[in-house]
Amino acid sequence: MFPVMSAGNPITGYNINNSLRFRSSASAYLSRTPATASNRTTWTWSGWIKRGALGIDGTFFDAANNDQFRWRSDDTFSFSFNNTLAIQTTQVFRDPSAWYHFVVVADTTQATAANRIKLYVNGVQVTAFSTASYPAQNTTGFINSANAHNIGRVNSGTYYLDGYLAEVNFVDGQALTPSSFGETDTTTGSWKPKAYTGTYGTNGFYLKFADASAATAAAIGKDSSGNGNNWTPSGISVTAGTTYDAMLDSPTLTSTTVANYSTWNRALYYNSGYVLSDGNLSTAYSSGTGAGLKTYSSIGITSGKWYWEYKFTASNPNFYVGWRTADDALYFGVGCSSGNLNTETSSGSFSGSTVTVANGDVLGIAFDYDSGACYFYKNNTLFYTLTGFTTSSSTLFASTGIWSGGGGAASGSSTFGQRPFSYTPPTGYLSLNTYNLPTPTIKAGNKYMDATTYTGTGAALNVTNTAGFKPDFVWVKDRGAAQQHLIYDSIRGVYNFIGSSSTAAESTNNQTLTSFNSNGFGLGTNGTSNSSAGSFVGWQWQAGQGSSSSNTNGSITSTVSVNTTAGFSIVTYTGNNGVSQTVGHGLGVAPKMVITKGRTNAFGWGVQHIGLTGGNNYLALNSTAAQATDNTQGTITNATSTTFQVSGSGGSSSWTNVTGVTYVSYVWAEIVGFSKFGSYTGNGSTDGTFVYLGFRPKFVMVKISSAATDGWVILDSSRNTYNVNDKALAAESSGAEFTVAFSDFTSNGFKVRTTNSAYNTNAATYIYMAFAESPFKSSLAR
Repeated sequence: MFPVMSAGNPITGYNINNSLRFRSSASAYLSRTPATASNRTTWTWSGWIKRGALGIDGTFFDAANNDQFRWRSDDTFSFSFNNTLAIQTTQVFRDPSAWYHFVVVADTTQATAANRIKLYVNGVQVTAFSTASYPAQNTTGFINSANAHNIGRVNSGTYYLDGYLAEVNFVDGQALTPSSFGETDTTTGSWKPKAYTGTYGTNGFYLKFADASAATAAAIGKDSSGNGNNWTPSGISVTAGTTYDAMLDSPTLTSTTVANYSTWNRALYYNSGYVLSDGNLSTAYSSGTGAGLKTYSSIGITSGKWYWEYKFTASNPNFYVGWRTADDALYFGVGCSSGNLNTETSSGSFSGSTVTVANGDVLGIAFDYDSGACYFYKNNTLFYTLTGFTTSSSTLFASTGIWSGGGGAASGSSTFGQRPFSYTPPTGYLSLNTYNLPTPTIKAGNKYMDATTYTGTGAALNVTNTAGFKPDFVWVKDRGAAQQHLIYDSIRGVYNFIGSSSTAAESTNNQTLTSFNSNGFGLGTNGTSNSSAGSFVGWQWQAGQGSSSSNTNGSITSTVSVNTTAGFSIVTYTGNNGVSQTVGHGLGVAPKMVITKGRTNAFGWGVQHIGLTGGNNYLALNSTAAQATDNTQGTITNATSTTFQVSGSGGSSSWTNVTGVTYVSYVWAEIVGFSKFGSYTGNGSTDGTFVYLGFRPKFVMVKISSAATDGWVILDSSRNTYNVNDKALAAESSGAEFTVAFSDFTSNGFKVRTTNSAYNTNAATYIYMAFAESPFKSSLAR
């Protein structure tokens, strides 16, 4: 049964309580043949979908093998009308960790060809297509004909869907917009469902998948529109166990047991020898495949008590289940060894009795992150207890994998609570879903950081950010021309800029940035930031909203403009040439990244970052150089909740502390669900490293730190409005925007999709800074 407990989250708005899993391994689908034909020119389909398998064809909806919309094997979306490919997106959909909302609209009566077929994803119309061949005016299709219709496959018995569907509405005879089915949440800024209140037409239907009493058209396939247009299931199971397909996985934060659930994350594993299936809840290891294969949950945890189960369907002497960090620095688990379950851990100690495991056995794993204790159950009997595990404030993931190579095949199926557990979890332990994640302090990232694209006018111009906040740090770059980066902040004041691509001292021009406005910034006529018809981006951070104060916490007095909620501080100070000096930042927690620039001398940009290895290591924002060691720059490891370190050299070589030189530092702390600073290791594959952020990113900057091959690459979701992200700018270069298929932004992080050395050389180390569009708790798939 499911645990019933509260995580203290509010339940507001319209909630979706059920979904249906479609297992391509079971050839699962729903079918219905309308008794009579209805409107074959005009209709609307709306549904919420969560991906399972990637890289395969999977069908949402089909009529008579002629009209169908589905995923393609390249992870694009296509719609064929009257047996002709009408649209295929350039956008790829490779986020398996959260839900998408799709609305497909046909209205061939429209005079304008592009209005005859429309596609909306998460409330936004898709207009970029690799194919756009619209039907002729008044063409009749096969949807709403008196032919066989299918959900989850095409009628010929191919292209089976693997994943989850929820809240499917089909409206016969009307061309609607997403606003009939969803709305923007005023708190989070995310798209969310709302109840459809209109009529359905003759062949319209509404599938809630709420009745799991039987795998019949009258139960799990019931039409709740009032029309009685029920759907007959095939390959769908509502029998308790690993094949149970009536899920509590939902795109809404309904309750502690109904929300977006963890599955095994296809983005965080990469090896063809380890296969995920059944909506990413089943795992299989091929016999003879090498060691070290593993997969991770799509939700990471940093606190709390959690329970999940794994049922063996084929046990292997080298198989394990447990928890681990993405970099494997911390891990623990139990694994098979000659039929017995033995232990392995990077910290803490196990106690208990060794037990054997066989096919059909269920392992329950109850982990208390805060106390560092984990309890392992076999068929509801406790056999091992781990105590003293040190989490080191790291993000941990549920994990399965192979200790070492060899042995026979291994497979099993998991539940994190989206279907009934085999056994009741211990009291106080939660299902692994987004409702049960901590509520983030910042619920909409664009209230504190935003990336705003704008077109220059050559005349005075006000640029407005989305949420309407007053920025204190504005970084402007011409996207279409080789112009320097321009960085402004409210302490140094309007007109005064420094460039990340230059060592030059601060400059003044009263026709560049002219004001920090309550909802953005004002520009003058200077062409570097406002050329007529030029294409620009302005990255903005909020600090003290124009206010600043003196800070005497360090050995050097500073002036700070600080926002502790957003973890950002702008600091100015005057150097004294002392060794290992400290400067107050006002954040109240230790920063993870500090960027410092001399204002009055031509010094480089010193970057202290938590992802740099070793003491006294730094990078230069204005350079492609690898990390260097120099005790005259200060080190992030000596930063505290009140100060960061700068250091002189007895001469003029320091970038952070020369006598009489004035400096500015931009100081960031990490805020859960809003900002993250860290490092990752490249793997040299187009199926590259996945970086879990715990939020859907708005802005990501990456730099290879272990080699001097490449510079600082900046991506954002305002210039890259869909995946794959291929529009980049380089902080150390004045060059225009360039194209490289770097990554996918996802609901919970970013996935590297290139072998380019700037992002993914095998075994190379990369550091990153990232800021959120929305926390994972409320994110949709991208």
